[in-house]
Amino acid sequence: MRRLVVATGNAGKLREIRALLPKERVEWVGLAEFSPSVAVDFPDEGDDYRSNALAKARAVAEQLGEAAVADDSGLEVDALGGRPGPHSARYGGPGLDDSGRVARLLEELAGVEPAQRGARFVCHAALVFPDGRSECVVGVCDGVILLEPTGGEGFGYDPVFQPRGEACAMAELSAARKNQISHRARAFERLAQTSSWGS
Repeated sequence: MRRLVVATGNAGKLREIRALLPKERVEWVGLAEFSPSVAVDFPDEGDDYRSNALAKARAVAEQLGEAAVADDSGLEVDALGGRPGPHSARYGGPGLDDSGRVARLLEELAGVEPAQRGARFVCHAALVFPDGRSECVVGVCDGVILLEPTGGEGFGYDPVFQPRGEACAMAELSAARKNQISHRARAFERLAQTSSWGS
């Protein structure tokens, strides 16, 4: 059985990715299983999803000698010219938590009509092996930004994002439904279909 490391320190993202990934022939482990004796030195994130995802997975593969998967995701809002994009986790400046970033987003969109609040979640998922082999794919979930947050599931911008075809916010969907339609679900499904991680 191959062991693969999920290269993230975000507990919500780790939980979501583990639920998405196939369990056959693969043992999935998180970075916490290497702590505190080993700490991965991750590079600073840049302005490109693909480069960020590959860099995170490559850091784990090189420093731990283990095959690793990582993703870089973001929310792109049409009325904001595609922002916050790759900067979604840092949007609004240092010190803000998820609810603070959501509040900042709604402030920026104050007065924007519902028809102009189109948005999408984007996820680039990468797989890197210690020998340098790598793959990276993309998944997208289209939707709109709601006028106020609702729902208690998920994390990040889920309370204000309504996926296309759904009648509620992402944060109101069951975990099972989210794992069918989310950007991350689509990216990791594609990665599983195109990669040889179980071999």
